[in-house]
Amino acid sequence: METKTFAELGLSPKVQAAIEAAGYANPTPIQQAAIPVAVTGRDVLGIAQTGTGKTASFVLPMIARLETGRARARMPRSLILAPTRELAAQVAQSFEKYGINHKLNVALLIGGVSMDDQVRKLDRGVDVLIATPGRMLDHFQRGRLMLMGVEILVIDEADRMLDMGFIPDIEKICKLLPPRRQTLFFSATMPPEITRLVSQFLRDPERIEVARPATTAKTITQRFRFTPDGEDWVKRELLRDMIRTENVKNAIIFCNRKRDVAILLKSLQKHGFNAGALHGDMDQKSRMETLDKFRNGEISLLAASDVAARGLDIPDVSHVFNFDLPWQSDDYVHRIGRTGRAGREGTAHSIVTPDELKSFKDIEKMLGVDAEWIGAPPSDDDFADAGKRKRGRGGRGGRPGAQREGGRSEGGRGESRSGEGRGASGRGDRGGRRGERGREGRPERAPVAAEAEVLHDNGTGEQPQVDMAPARQPRDERPAPKRSEPRRQQEPRRERAAPAADAKPERAQDAPRGQPEPSRSAQQRGDARPAAQASRPARSARPASAGDAADSKAAVSAFAGNVPAFMRRPPRAVKAANE
Repeated sequence: METKTFAELGLSPKVQAAIEAAGYANPTPIQQAAIPVAVTGRDVLGIAQTGTGKTASFVLPMIARLETGRARARMPRSLILAPTRELAAQVAQSFEKYGINHKLNVALLIGGVSMDDQVRKLDRGVDVLIATPGRMLDHFQRGRLMLMGVEILVIDEADRMLDMGFIPDIEKICKLLPPRRQTLFFSATMPPEITRLVSQFLRDPERIEVARPATTAKTITQRFRFTPDGEDWVKRELLRDMIRTENVKNAIIFCNRKRDVAILLKSLQKHGFNAGALHGDMDQKSRMETLDKFRNGEISLLAASDVAARGLDIPDVSHVFNFDLPWQSDDYVHRIGRTGRAGREGTAHSIVTPDELKSFKDIEKMLGVDAEWIGAPPSDDDFADAGKRKRGRGGRGGRPGAQREGGRSEGGRGESRSGEGRGASGRGDRGGRRGERGREGRPERAPVAAEAEVLHDNGTGEQPQVDMAPARQPRDERPAPKRSEPRRQQEPRRERAAPAADAKPERAQDAPRGQPEPSRSAQQRGDARPAAQASRPARSARPASAGDAADSKAAVSAFAGNVPAFMRRPPRAVKAANE
């Protein structure tokens, strides 16, 4: 590509004067290609690696186009969407630097700060609105923002938007904007979802690709350090040795988890290093203070999560250390892109554990060159076992041999629980067979009361017979109770003294409330029915007499002998038949 100067890019004299005051002489490749197209008002699709000056490639033409015109209250003239608060704040600083000769009103809508100050700026009218998607939609839904006056839309770090789940918000915002607008779309990579977004919301864009997607700058020296022991304390000790042996002016140390950032910060401070931390759980004020201290040199080491991997422009970062290899190879490009910016030289060192060899192979494949190792490289056996190891921090997540047969780890309990109804799959058959839990895996339970003696009263006054109760039988083989037998033979014998003829009725508390009174013989109840009739024999073929009908009616009216205590009457004298 032919080298050009900023004067040849079609920018206004005021913008060129601001560029000279900032100390820049020659544009970067992405700036040479994108600025002339953006000044004309066409849509731009910019694909370039991080650290190549993408921010200035849309800030400079925006300032030139917004020189004329006036902003109205709550109706911004341009909108810039950024994935993180830090990147949005950095874009705002670029407008302050390059728009020094212009009176442009810039508003920054990000989380973690007061909404009242943001509302006051919107009420005065803004030329440039820089926001994260969530906070901008919050203001819009509260009626504090109108988008029908937006002339220029910029979506920065679109692939990062995808990673953070902002694509639905981006689609919603684009549908709220007027269709006649200019869209500047920038991304380091082009996954399918980003390609779909471009085809939906950009009109005949000029595709500008100055480098192969997801490539690193040539000015960065990349090295890897393999440690067979993946424990965190071993990695922290190795990191301290690397910092002491290298000529580190300042460095950013990346971890995959926010909790590891906090642990690493305490370890570095304990060993005398001047360090700070940056991660997503920090409030906005603490984030900005930490970044300012790192830029000013007050702290030399910055332990950070991937929130610092995109878009942060700190020109003089000498080293980047990957305490953890990123899970996605694209994130590796963005991480090490914090050093070696704008043609400067930088160094990136990464610690590799056996569990991270698969991620390393993806990174090496993306780079297209063989990795340079510090010390002994991993062996072929290490690479062969990389896919078989359990993913985790330093091999944690269960002792060796802790893999249950059902695919679940139990931290050392590797036996299958098929004998308890779970089966070989670890869960067993749940389809209605919970009642047969593990009968095949454990010995048959001894029968309960296999030879228990049960007393039966046959109603004849003879000595009760002794039966041997059989063991538990299957339901289909159990004999049904004989209906022809007297009812008394199906109940245990309960002997009770017969009350006197003049005895008072029993009180209600003698029997539990709600429970029927135990059956008694005809003589004990003092009933008018004979003893043979009280035993309720099975139906017979003999004809029923009038007396039997009367007795039956009396039994029904008396609740079959189970009359509550308070309703009982003294027994009446009954004349015999021969009297």
